[in-house]
Amino acid sequence: MLSRLSRPWTLAVCALPVAALFGVVGLAPLPFTLAQPGQTTNVLGKDRGKPVISISGATARETKGQLRMTTIVATGPSADVGLGEVVDAWIREDRAVLPRDSVYPAGKSDKDIEKYNTAQMKESQDSAVQAALGYLGEDPKTVKVALNLAEVGGPSAGLLFSLGIVDKLDGDGSGGELTGGRNIAGTGTITADGKVGAVGGVALKTQAAARDGATVFLVPKAECYDAHASLPKTMRLIPVTTLKDAVESLRLLQRDETKVPTC
Repeated sequence: MLSRLSRPWTLAVCALPVAALFGVVGLAPLPFTLAQPGQTTNVLGKDRGKPVISISGATARETKGQLRMTTIVATGPSADVGLGEVVDAWIREDRAVLPRDSVYPAGKSDKDIEKYNTAQMKESQDSAVQAALGYLGEDPKTVKVALNLAEVGGPSAGLLFSLGIVDKLDGDGSGGELTGGRNIAGTGTITADGKVGAVGGVALKTQAAARDGATVFLVPKAECYDAHASLPKTMRLIPVTTLKDAVESLRLLQRDETKVPTC
């Protein structure tokens, strides 16, 4: 009887079905997506030789600082992810294991999802332009903005696009750069009226930002807790809820760092 067995033997017997289960799982693909820090791009600069932000109908300012949009790289929706890969990612700070359905719509092909992500990026760019021009009081019929960023999908660059447009057109509002010459990174969706939304993957994005020299990271306020996970020691977090928040925080960063909001 089980109750008369010694503790070690009882544990061994109970472990047999578990071991068998892990043996099967080890051979079968798992419903997970693996993610890691991806590229960052300075929206004030160029991507593949073309300016990320092009402006006509107004004079674009010269900038020396950087505003880096951040990304994560994830395995595709049809990728087979094995147990060994999942275990390896779980124990590494520069990897994340995510349920596949939380990253990709169920039942969609790789091509469908690529198309969806491209559409999200286009919508995000349109909203970023509207938000920036609306914040500055510029007439979108007069001032035209074109955004160029190759091979990046999804809506999470919206905030940085808007900030880049504001810096190109108005700087800090007093003749200087909005960045103050710093290397600043961040993430966040944006609506046409300037509201900043959460995106996910912020812990990996702060690592990508630090890798590429950023020391300040703008994060949607709702994701402050997540951003602290594995946060590089050199990185300062600034929480934002609107484009106006972000601009005011960057201006304040130049005047009095002690008064800038933190997570």
